[in-house]
Amino acid sequence: MAPSFDHLRDEDLDDDDFDVDDVDISDLREKYEVSLESGYDTFVVLDGLPSVTEEQKPKLVKFLLKKLNAPSIGKAREDSLVMPMGEDGQSLRFAFIEYSTAAEAAAAVRQLDLTPLDKKHTLRVNKLTDIDRYGREGRIEETYTPPKIEPFQEKEHLRWFMADPTGRGRDQFVMYRGESVGVFWNSEKDTPENIVDRQHWTETFVQWSPLGTYLTSVHAQGVQLWGGASWSRQRRFAHPFVNLVAFSPNEKYMVTWSNRPISIPDEGHPSLSLDDDGKNYIIWDLETSKPLRSFAQLDTPAGVDENGQPKRAKLPWPAFKWSADDKYVARLNPGASISVYELPRMNLMDKTAIKIEGVVDFDWAPATPAREGIKTYEQLLCFWTPEIGSNPAKVGLMSIPSKEVVRTLNLFSVSDAKLHWQSDAAYLCVKVDRHSKSKKSQATTLEIFRVKEKGVPVEVVDTIKDTVINFAWEPKGDRFVVITTTEPVGATAVPPKTSVAFFCPEKAKGNAIGNFKHLRTLDKKNSNAIYWSPKGRFVVVATVANTQSSDLDFYDLDFEGEKPESDKDLTANLQLMNTADHYGVTDIEWDPSGRFVATWASVWKHAMENGYHLYDFKGEQLREEAIEKFKQWQWRPRPATLLTKEEQKTIRRNLREYSRVFDQMDAERINSADVAVVEERRRLLDEWYAWRHQVEEELAEECEIIQRPVDLVAELLKAKTADIGPNAEEQIIEEIMEEVLEETEEIVN
Repeated sequence: MAPSFDHLRDEDLDDDDFDVDDVDISDLREKYEVSLESGYDTFVVLDGLPSVTEEQKPKLVKFLLKKLNAPSIGKAREDSLVMPMGEDGQSLRFAFIEYSTAAEAAAAVRQLDLTPLDKKHTLRVNKLTDIDRYGREGRIEETYTPPKIEPFQEKEHLRWFMADPTGRGRDQFVMYRGESVGVFWNSEKDTPENIVDRQHWTETFVQWSPLGTYLTSVHAQGVQLWGGASWSRQRRFAHPFVNLVAFSPNEKYMVTWSNRPISIPDEGHPSLSLDDDGKNYIIWDLETSKPLRSFAQLDTPAGVDENGQPKRAKLPWPAFKWSADDKYVARLNPGASISVYELPRMNLMDKTAIKIEGVVDFDWAPATPAREGIKTYEQLLCFWTPEIGSNPAKVGLMSIPSKEVVRTLNLFSVSDAKLHWQSDAAYLCVKVDRHSKSKKSQATTLEIFRVKEKGVPVEVVDTIKDTVINFAWEPKGDRFVVITTTEPVGATAVPPKTSVAFFCPEKAKGNAIGNFKHLRTLDKKNSNAIYWSPKGRFVVVATVANTQSSDLDFYDLDFEGEKPESDKDLTANLQLMNTADHYGVTDIEWDPSGRFVATWASVWKHAMENGYHLYDFKGEQLREEAIEKFKQWQWRPRPATLLTKEEQKTIRRNLREYSRVFDQMDAERINSADVAVVEERRRLLDEWYAWRHQVEEELAEECEIIQRPVDLVAELLKAKTADIGPNAEEQIIEEIMEEVLEETEEIVN
């Protein structure tokens, strides 16, 4: 508290001795004055309270203390809550409370602000130091001044890229090469049409937001989002030395991570506070560009190394995973629990983590599945735990926010498990690596949860004796591809021999989906990666990041040709459409329409023949361009269609009519391209004739000056003809030429 001078008596002060205004008390002020940041940072202001009388006040105080003394916040004494009363005997609708530490006060602000008290009142919680600081800086005036309403200014439409000016429905992509970042329209076989190109647009990498609204650039100072037809800066997030960025599915929130803990300077930070000091993760609200909450990096040991020093577990990314509706974000506490936070308040759901002993991994369903018999569509997350003692390994499906375990599956002899959701959350495949009792051999089983069916039945697909190195569901479909190998998994100079297996359901009556069956296995391959078209049906199976092999195989699972007799009862007709080779390929990505595939060799992984190839869905190469220091290619995502399912079905039924329109546009474009070539050649020829005419004129002027004929050769011929004379006899000159037609050599004994 500030020093009190009440003990001084009036008679001790003599006005004749000194003038009060002349007293220098700077030394006392420096010694006793307490800064707000260190003296009042434990005080919190509560606003938005209902107005109560003196008799009702104790009841309201008791109600508030239940919220203020939550275990995740801290403990505040009852006598530390001060609620001022007005002259009319009613409370002034705000109160003060003191916590033991500044950290508890910060936790109260973070967790309790915007908490609804009842239908009419919402609690607002702020630090006393913040209110006082804003007042001292002149942000709060003593007299009310009506705000000045700025005239409306129309902003750029952030989804402008959906309207291709050519009407051909082209997609955009971004290329990062050298120090330049450019955005282009895809022009198929023609040179891409450049939209914008900027030097030093980013310092590390670029990234599209999930719906394609923003282009993200990453800098030492933080992250910037760009958009609109003018590519102006839309948002800015100050996170020093940021390394990674991840968005929520609907672009409402974003998490940034830096391997360097945040250090707040003495002069403060434009967005962060002292509560964020030492943290590595920040979760942001994209609409307001405000930080919602920060987190420190978990220090999870992973055994010891050969020197007996503790090893750290590999950093999982994304460390925070979002539910499909952006209402929840969750974080794994390895081996102990899953912390689920409610957005946008970022408070821990039910004020406690979901304890799951031994939990290794979890994942949210990528969509809200319409489960049979369930009217309230909650979000689903799946998790798995290893074998602990005599307890088996377990895979569970949990409904959020009710925390109801919808389905569990016990597993035995488990070495590892991987969780793979289908894009519509209709299926969950758990790839389970099992070991024998002697632990000398391994096999893999695929446990498929049929999420939309009643009771969530689990189907076990045939045991695969080889090691599964890759698995991928068909987007918006029910087929999948598996890559297996009999050789050790890991980085090798020679790519391991692999097999590619295709699976699909059997035909069933009505709309039911039959059991999953093996369709085909292709042996003696080097493939290690699977890339499905975002629309399903087509898939590229490739060998990436290997200098010894770079195969690209394009498959169609709904081939319209004759179907083998063995596949009559299956829902697929497999056909290899084309094969290609891109030496040194490191990355592959389909465009959002499923019509084109881009492959590129990034300088981030090797410095040999960097550049990109562009293919259509059939595997026909459209373009190839070698670019020095080529780093990155990313197709711009599209938001979900606004058409209803019925409208989409109508378009599919009338697809031939729409195709005629686009075929005509393509023909006109080709014809216009031919006309353009002819006009360009004609222009070049005219330029050459004009140049020749100009040179002839200049030559004539020079010859006139030096008095020489313009065409010297013609003059010489004319003179020679004159010497011969018109009456000269013609002379016939014969030339005899010998030519050997054939030559043979015969040896006579």
